[in-house]
Amino acid sequence: MKIYAISDLHLSFNENIDKPMDVFGTGWENHAERLRAIWKEYINEEDIVLVPGDISWGLKLEEAMADFDWLHLLPGKKIISKGNHDLWWSRINYLNTLYDDIIFLQNDCYVPEDSGIVITASRGWPYPGSDEYTEHDEKIYARELQRLRLGLDAAKAKAPEADIIVCLHYPPSDPSGRVTGFTEILEEYNVRKCVYGHLHGHAAFGRGIKGKFRGIDYQLVSLDYLGAQPKLIYDSQDPEKEVVGR
Repeated sequence: MKIYAISDLHLSFNENIDKPMDVFGTGWENHAERLRAIWKEYINEEDIVLVPGDISWGLKLEEAMADFDWLHLLPGKKIISKGNHDLWWSRINYLNTLYDDIIFLQNDCYVPEDSGIVITASRGWPYPGSDEYTEHDEKIYARELQRLRLGLDAAKAKAPEADIIVCLHYPPSDPSGRVTGFTEILEEYNVRKCVYGHLHGHAAFGRGIKGKFRGIDYQLVSLDYLGAQPKLIYDSQDPEKEVVGR
């Protein structure tokens, strides 16, 4: 079993939604078709793919269903968490009745069998001092910190000895490794890896933390950064090997 990660799929297969991504420049041309081809080449049914946010342009769940159906036809188990554009996200218990190979993760965790790994997720949010943060973000920032803690508490309760992988949508820090509420919590719970997305375009790719900081491996996995190729972050055949980001 291998674990891959890729975020920001920005799918729009619903016939009433017109959101071509190629208008956003390099990396988005035919992105869904390229992703599907690469996914089917590298990912097997026993593998896991983490998708930390911005899955569908659908505003309502009914509008996003065509995008979930598209994911459902791809191999592997998909672990989905919320991004800032996932406005369809609601009724988490109902979402988790829809597919046997898609898990919608919120305030909880997922434990792959016999892997020694536990996965949890939160949306995250701009942190104080970041370019996007304003005083109006204070309440949401505090709430997202609490949601991250809830997921990590669930991980510690269900798999206390397992290595923790956290999915965030927003970057939890900047390239300098600035201490934020998110990094403090990740370090408190001894998280092994944190993957995140949200950043698009060459000017933005450098705004997020990458590599190892204080024992945690941080990896940016937005689709255009990865060239539509899901990033391998764990391999059960060699669990001691660190599959680190660039």
